[in-house]
Amino acid sequence: MSEEKNFTWGPATGVGSMPGGDAREAAKTVTGTFEDFPHLPELPSRGPGADMIGRTAGLLVDVYARVEPSGWRVGDRPGRDTRRARSWLGEDLDALEEFTQGYQGPLKVQAVGPWTLAAAVELKNGEAAVSDPGACRDLAESLTEGLRAHLADVRRRVPGARVVLQLDEPSLVAVLRGRVSTASTYRTHRAVDRQIVESALRDVLAANAGGPTVVHSCAPDVPFALLRRAGADAVAFDFSLLTERDDDTIGEAVEGGTKLFAGVVPGVDGPLSDPAGSVMGVRTLWRRLGLNPGSLAESVVVTPSCGLAGASPAYARAALAHCARAARSLADNPE
Repeated sequence: MSEEKNFTWGPATGVGSMPGGDAREAAKTVTGTFEDFPHLPELPSRGPGADMIGRTAGLLVDVYARVEPSGWRVGDRPGRDTRRARSWLGEDLDALEEFTQGYQGPLKVQAVGPWTLAAAVELKNGEAAVSDPGACRDLAESLTEGLRAHLADVRRRVPGARVVLQLDEPSLVAVLRGRVSTASTYRTHRAVDRQIVESALRDVLAANAGGPTVVHSCAPDVPFALLRRAGADAVAFDFSLLTERDDDTIGEAVEGGTKLFAGVVPGVDGPLSDPAGSVMGVRTLWRRLGLNPGSLAESVVVTPSCGLAGASPAYARAALAHCARAARSLADNPE
């Protein structure tokens, strides 16, 4: 867990990705909507290097990846794809810096976590890095070092920010359950031991130097207890995928001080309910768990259910604004 016991989280924020390719427009939208908790937008529609995996591959130190027809693959030296990823990240940081002049408060940046990275990046033999324990260690160490430099850069650009690190781990459950396909797709790689998974996550989360951390997964069966043991201060998830099987671990997480980033607003175009209706399920969960309604606003950050890259620009703007309004509803009327 973070050493910052008195850290104040904002009431609502975005997950990460946005539609379109205009960094300034995305930064303006995010900072204008989430005045208390903006995040660094990601714009994957720009192409390879702006996608989730390529963006994080560009952060790696002494490990390089390039685009092959099958996806991202480890290479011997930095090439065009690495340079493109770093260039786009720089463009996004420039835009964020422009719209956060004088900002003081929490600011979230996102990167792919070590296990989703290991499940997605191929070794030279074409198999996912998750197939090789040594390669997994190398990726996690490289990612940790790269994140330290990235987070230091963000702090220099926005000196009043309390930087929050979010690791995106949509493939974490597949890694834990041995569901990552081999290159042939006829088999799957064996499951990775939970203690090894937990240890690597702990090391990478520590890149934020005691600052607040989040692990995000919009897949079913998020391993809340494992993430808490690994040191995550908050867990971000698609609220619609929760079942009553998750009640005990969520209750323990809340009572242990873990923040819940509740993804209650759909990430793709569709009708939006009234803001109070969007958080009705959160209120119901609190009642079911017997938790104090007064703790709701302190324990929950309202977000979209997942990234908004697949949404229309108009819907993405509406969804973010809806999150902000839903968070106010939760704070004003926790019952």
